Amino acid sequence: MASASEEKTEKPTPKKKKEARKEGQVPRTPELGGWLGLLVVALALGPLMDHELDALRTLMASHLRAAEDPSVALALQLLGQAGQHILVTLVVLGAMVLVIGVVSALAQGGFYLSPKLAKPDAKKLNPLQGAKRLFGPHAAWEGVKVLVKSSVVAFLAWGAVKAMMPLVGGLLPIELVIHEVTSEVSRLILTVALAGLVMAAADYAMMRRRTGKQLRMSHSEIKQEHKQAEGDPLVKSAIRSRQLAAARNRMIADVGTADVLLVNPTHVAVALRYDPDRGAPRVVARGAGAIAAKIRETAAAERVPLVQDVPLARALYRHCQVGQEIPRELWAAVAQVLAFVLSRRHAGQHGGEHRTPRRTDELPEVLAGARRRRAVTTDHIG
Repeated sequence: MASASEEKTEKPTPKKKKEARKEGQVPRTPELGGWLGLLVVALALGPLMDHELDALRTLMASHLRAAEDPSVALALQLLGQAGQHILVTLVVLGAMVLVIGVVSALAQGGFYLSPKLAKPDAKKLNPLQGAKRLFGPHAAWEGVKVLVKSSVVAFLAWGAVKAMMPLVGGLLPIELVIHEVTSEVSRLILTVALAGLVMAAADYAMMRRRTGKQLRMSHSEIKQEHKQAEGDPLVKSAIRSRQLAAARNRMIADVGTADVLLVNPTHVAVALRYDPDRGAPRVVARGAGAIAAKIRETAAAERVPLVQDVPLARALYRHCQVGQEIPRELWAAVAQVLAFVLSRRHAGQHGGEHRTPRRTDELPEVLAGARRRRAVTTDHIG
């Protein structure tokens, strides 16, 4: 366990970031979407206002013509046209707001759903925690943001109103006044939106820095996470030991199926089984030291004949693994031993210890291509 006083100076690992995201601990500023929406409104206000003025002229002309010969059907038709126009305008604005919301979310790391944030938390009702939130660094930063936003908006609004005063007081055509006022309002909203985006970017950078600081890890936490991901060496060693022990037990159990056990004479033991339908003889068990002694003990209990052949036992132990066929170079030597034990079996004689029936100086050197192949290693099991 990491000490509570240990300094957290390391950057968070990908696993830590993923867990933080599940808990809703993601750098995000809710103001970005609002300022982006305001920017779109500023850019669309001029063309939208021109479109609305044209639609208003057409609608007023239709009303004037309808006044000459009024009827309920014509009134409903004009009302439907006006409602359709308003509906289309609202759908366009709604689609723009939806797109802005998606873009804002993607720009800040995408969408996420944290079930933990939806759960009630008694800690949020703690007065001390509430006081820390009200008077902490985060609250101070929020206060600075509100002050800056209010000051910027007030200053820009004052400049825009001052620029529009001559238009209001003069005797200008109403269409020109609307056009100029729309232009000034568009410039005002555009300037405010750009200033707001700058503040939102600063807020996002601040939130990102704050979240990164909260997610920093100590050396002990990183080591513990690595240990959990890769596995505790002690646990892995214990599992490996159990696996090797199980493999050893299976190998020892297969000794009873062997046709012969070759020994050297006490340090090495290799058990062979020959099945004419499966090709060359195969190694069913092999071992040295204590494992060799266990193999000898099992072979004696199962009445498997034991043959002392030092060079052949060593060669088989050196070049074969459990489950493998013996090298081609040793076929002749092993065939002599198998012929000997099989002849005794046919004569009704089982088990026992015997000297090799062949000349031990006639063992050929095993070629490099038939050297030990990596299979199931049982040299030092247990």
